Amino acid sequence: MERPRIVIVGGGFAGLECARRLERKLAPAEAEISLVTPFSYQLYLPLLPHVAAGVLTPQSVAVSLRRTLRRTHIVPGGAIGVDPRSKVIVVRKITDEVVAERYDHLVLAPGSVTRTFDIPGLRDYARGMKTLAEAAYVRDHVIAQLDLASTTLDQRERESRLQFVVVGGGYAGTETAACLQRLTTAAIRRYPRLDPRLIKWHLIDIAPKLMPELGDKLGTTALEILRGRGIEVSLGVSVAEVGAENVKFTDGRLLPCRTLIWTAGVVASPLIATLDAETVRGRIAVTAEMRVPQFDGVFALGDAAAVPDLAKGDGAVCPPTAQHAARQGKAVADNVVAAMHNQPLEPYYHKDLGLVVDLGGKDAVSKPAGVELHGVPAQLVARGYHLMAMRTNSGKFRVGANWLLNATAGDDFVRTGFLARQPARLQDFEYTDAYLTKDQVREHAQMLLAKGSAT
Repeated sequence: MERPRIVIVGGGFAGLECARRLERKLAPAEAEISLVTPFSYQLYLPLLPHVAAGVLTPQSVAVSLRRTLRRTHIVPGGAIGVDPRSKVIVVRKITDEVVAERYDHLVLAPGSVTRTFDIPGLRDYARGMKTLAEAAYVRDHVIAQLDLASTTLDQRERESRLQFVVVGGGYAGTETAACLQRLTTAAIRRYPRLDPRLIKWHLIDIAPKLMPELGDKLGTTALEILRGRGIEVSLGVSVAEVGAENVKFTDGRLLPCRTLIWTAGVVASPLIATLDAETVRGRIAVTAEMRVPQFDGVFALGDAAAVPDLAKGDGAVCPPTAQHAARQGKAVADNVVAAMHNQPLEPYYHKDLGLVVDLGGKDAVSKPAGVELHGVPAQLVARGYHLMAMRTNSGKFRVGANWLLNATAGDDFVRTGFLARQPARLQDFEYTDAYLTKDQVREHAQMLLAKGSAT
C-alpha cells in the first residue's frame, strides 16, 4: 500500500517543529513527510534586528533544515495555491516551475507577510524587516547613507541621508530602531567629515503607547531608554506619504529622509486567500485542535491561523509569536498522528511564558513569567531565552560567538553590495504578488494532476 502523504507548508517555527515531531512519532513506513519551503533554513526571526545591525551574521540566525530533519522531503519552492477538494497544493519552485503536490494530510504554516496600507509611495520606497534578505539589505542601505552623506557637498542631501524613520512601535520596530541607532552611533566615529548631531532616528506608531503588551511600567522604561539615546519617538502618528527623499507624517511634518523601515504589523500569508475557508481578521479559522473544519485532513497554525487561546478564554486567539508557533507545531503533529490512528484530537493550550525585548548593548526590558525586569538582568534573560530557543547547537554557538565578538571587537561597518543598484520593494523580498486566485488554483490543480496521470 502507498504510504499516506503528509505535506507541511512553511519552514518557520511551526512547520519545523511539526516536521521534527512527526519524524519522531511515525516510522518511515507509516507516512511520507514533505516540507514545502522556498528556503532550506528556518529563520530565527526575533534576532533579525541584530543581523541588520551587524551584531550577528546572517548564517547564525538561519537554522539549517537539512541538519535538523532526517527524512523529511524538502520541496524548494513556495505554495501559491491550495485546492482542498482535490487535495492538491500548487507549488512554484525556485526555478519558477509550477508543480502539484498531492496530500492526504495537510499542515498549513505559511506564516505572515508585512502588513501595508494604501499610503502613497509606501510600496515603492519602504524597506521591511521580515526576511533575512531584507535585514541584509537594510544594513547595506544604512551604511551606504553614511558613505554618501560623507562625500556630498549638498547640505540638503546630507540631511536627508542622515535621517532614518522606523514605523511600528511593536517589538520588531522598537528593536530595529534601537539596534540600528547603536550601529550608526558606533559607525560615526569612522566618518570624521560628518557631524554626529546630524544623525537622527525616528520611531513612530499610531498607537498611544509603545509595546502595550509589556504594561505601563516597562513600556515607559523602554520609551525612556530610547529617548535617552536620542531616538525621537512619536506616538499617535503615522505616515501620510513617502517619497524618494522625504517622508510626510499625519501630523503635517515633512521630514527629509531616504530611509523608511516599515514594521507596522503583519497579516496572514496570501496563501490563505486561495482557500474557500472562513477567516478571522485574515487568519484562517480553526478549532482548538487546529483543524480547518471545512476540509478533511487540513490543519492550520502559526501566524496564518486564528488558533483559540484557551489560556486567556473569552474568544481570544493566540498572538502571532514564535513562542506559540513552535508549541503549536508540536501539538499539530500529535493531532495528525492521532487522526491517522483514528484517535481523539487534543486542543492546544499554552500559557504565555512572558516577553523579552532586546534594545542592544546593556539595554533590554523583559517580563518572564510576569516578573518585570530592565537593564542587565533583562538583557541576560532576553539573550538566554534566545539561545535556549535556537533549534541546533551549532546555531547556539554561532549566535553566542557573534555576540561575544561584537562586544569585544566591534564592527567594521562594511557593505556587501547586496542589491546595491536595484530598488528594494517589500514585494520583491516577500513575493506577495506570486499567489494564484481560487479559479487559477483549481485550473492548475486539474491540469497538473492530469499531466501527472498521463506520465
